[in-house]
Parts: sequence; structure tokens; C-alpha cells
Amino acid sequence: MLLNAGKNSNRFNLKGRIWSEPYLIINIIFAGVILLIFAYSGFFSPDRDNYPVICIQEKLTGKPCVSCGLSHSFSLIVRGRVAEAYTWNRYAMRIFLFFAAQLALRVAFSIFYLKYADTRKQLMIVDSIGSGIIFFVAFWPFIVNIFSGILT
Repeated sequence: MLLNAGKNSNRFNLKGRIWSEPYLIINIIFAGVILLIFAYSGFFSPDRDNYPVICIQEKLTGKPCVSCGLSHSFSLIVRGRVAEAYTWNRYAMRIFLFFAAQLALRVAFSIFYLKYADTRKQLMIVDSIGSGIIFFVAFWPFIVNIFSGILT
């Protein structure tokens, strides 16, 4: 009976530690958002083209923007139709891989954060710098597009 009580207190202690650590809360929120993006991609069908989010720029100007077709491409990637996804948006795979990598990193870094308390500061620095680099690599075409629109 006492052994069981110890296990329960450890479980509650872990839950309390998770919700008292801002880094872990941020990781949980990011992972949740990424899972919602993947669920959105899986739920809406590329064959039915029933996406609720539309491109405002394309509606207003009639010209597609750099992110047009991203939802459609994500849906195709989730279904394994990668070659077809490129026809909808040529940058979709790099964005999809960014989100997939970030999901894996949120889980891995959270586990390391809990397991190795003495390296938390270094872990957060590596996470921030690494995620920033991955972000810029993945979203570079979008960043360039934004600044080219501002400068012209």
C-alpha cells in the first residue's frame, strides 16, 4: 500500500513540475499547435478541396501568393502524395518538414529538460538557436517575398 502511495505522489510531483516550468508549457503548446496543423491537413480532403481558410491576397488581386496551395499540399503530403504536393506549392515540403522536426524536437527537448536538470540553460540555448536556424531555412522564400513586397 505504501509503495503505491509513493508512485502516485511521484506522478503528481511530475505533473506539478511540468506545469510549473515555462519551457515545458511552451513546448506543450507548440506541439499541440503542430498536431492541430497536421490534423487539419488530414481532415480536409485535397480531392474535395473543402478548405475553410482561403487566400485573401488571391481573392483581392487574383494573383496567387507564395503560400497559396499550402493547405492543399500539406493534405497531399499527409496522404503520401508528395510529388503531387509540389504542384500545389513548391515550398510545402520544406515547411511540412519544419513542423515535423519541431514536433520531434519539442518531445525530445522536453524529455532532456526533465531528465538532465543541470543542463537546462544550455539545452534552451541550443533549442532556440537551432530552431531559429531551421525556421529561417524553411521559411526563407516567404521571408524574401515579404521584404521584396515592402521594398517595391
